[in-house]
Amino acid sequence: MIVESLVWHSEADTAQFATALATQPALRHAFIELQGDLGAGKTTFVRHLLRALGVQGRIKSPTYAVVEPHEAPGLAIWHFDFYRFSDPREWEDAGFRDLFASPGLKLAEWPEKAAALLPPADLVIQLQVQPDESRRATLTAQTTTGAALLQGLKMEMKT
Repeated sequence: MIVESLVWHSEADTAQFATALATQPALRHAFIELQGDLGAGKTTFVRHLLRALGVQGRIKSPTYAVVEPHEAPGLAIWHFDFYRFSDPREWEDAGFRDLFASPGLKLAEWPEKAAALLPPADLVIQLQVQPDESRRATLTAQTTTGAALLQGLKMEMKT
């Protein structure tokens, strides 16, 4: 397990990080969990990442739908929000097992609400609002894919 910590002082910092992450080849088949309280910036981060990946059109939070599919050039993306998730049967009924088994990028907000059903995340991004309204982003790589993402980010952020 590899852990890195960053501070995003502004939304521009969030966008810059999302753009750097979007350039990482390992992202194409990654599962990323986004953790943090309401208002921590999870959905904002996802919007910046999807834009950086080339997603066009409206990007909305999947809070009520639980999942929003997106297409980027040559990449399928699923954005999950398990905030309102309460019944494990929803997992099977909605076909989430099949989605997680398919190629593409999976992003999950509120993963703890479906934790027993989710595969291990490659990368966990924990966002915490700081007293000055900046965000502390703690990045935890839990797999070799996650480690490749962090290594690539380190190289990207240095340039």
